[in-house]
Amino acid sequence: MSGLIVAAIVFGTITVVELPDNSGMASLVLGTRYRPAGVFAGTAAAFAVHAVLAVAFGSLFGLLPHKIVEFAVAAVFLVGAVLVLRADDDDDDEAKLKAGAAGFWPVAATSFAVIALAELGDPSDITMANLAARYHDPVAVAAGSILALWLVAALAITGGRGLLRILPMRWISRLAALIMVVMAAITLAAALR
Repeated sequence: MSGLIVAAIVFGTITVVELPDNSGMASLVLGTRYRPAGVFAGTAAAFAVHAVLAVAFGSLFGLLPHKIVEFAVAAVFLVGAVLVLRADDDDDDEAKLKAGAAGFWPVAATSFAVIALAELGDPSDITMANLAARYHDPVAVAAGSILALWLVAALAITGGRGLLRILPMRWISRLAALIMVVMAAITLAAALR
């Protein structure tokens, strides 16, 4: 199978896996608070690092017990919900001033850290590792994965900016936290089965 076909298959698969993910929610929230260019730069870098690591160490990720990965993902969702709600406690005007004053590099660094942590033990990492093992074409798998992750980040950031025009930041933060708590509960239920 050609590398381009492998990359296309991986692109479609990872896009579908990543769309409902906590990283997308984190990108959305970051996109509502900070300048999109810095958020995308940090998010894109974190996704690229995860894709390269998942492809390079694909077989090792597959060896981790699935229940442990699910417990870790549930914990990351809960921590994300708490962090979003803590940020929601800031006065909206003060938060907007802080977000507007933040430069490109601090926003990119913050976005990188948030996404890098949110992606730990993520199902998309495991999916990338499995695809790398299946197709034996690490370059094509990495390229398709990175492009898919970047697409999801761009959609989330753009969606977050659009959502901010309709809903106040406080509602978006609370909705994001609620979604993260629900996803944590679903993941925890799956881990306990």
